[in-house]
Amino acid sequence: MAETLHLSANATKGQRFTEIIPQIESVVVAETDLIANLANVAAILREAFGHFWIGFYLRKGNDLVLGPFQGPLACTRIPVEPKPRGVCGDAAAQQKTIIVPDVDAYPGHIACSSISKSEIVVPLVVDQRTELVLDVDSAELSTFDEEDAQGYEAVIRIIQKHHFAS
Repeated sequence: MAETLHLSANATKGQRFTEIIPQIESVVVAETDLIANLANVAAILREAFGHFWIGFYLRKGNDLVLGPFQGPLACTRIPVEPKPRGVCGDAAAQQKTIIVPDVDAYPGHIACSSISKSEIVVPLVVDQRTELVLDVDSAELSTFDEEDAQGYEAVIRIIQKHHFAS
């Protein structure tokens, strides 16, 4: 396993994803424990992109429960069923990536921090059930776009391949 993240100075967002995806793969393939891998992935993503908050919520019954993350104190439990709450709950229930340019304009947004201004949430779905979500928050408005969705979905596919493969 690599203990050092290799990032090019002045890389574009797309280049940064291209650099970190194989590094995430090498970290995840070397460890069988899901929580350890999620912790390292959150650290890699925070170091690579510097967003305000990056972490995972894992499905426990009808809720998403806080897992490994990088950033300040976070919401601990988010309902998915019977009625989803917030961006994470909606992404889990809808089983699709959700990009929110302005969290204050999102109906039902759960304000874990007033510093968060925009957000992307990517679910990991197995057998028609969301098992976890990757949640990334920015302190700036309109931070995330389709390039982020594709990059973070690639990260989720790595986790799925190594921990949720059939």
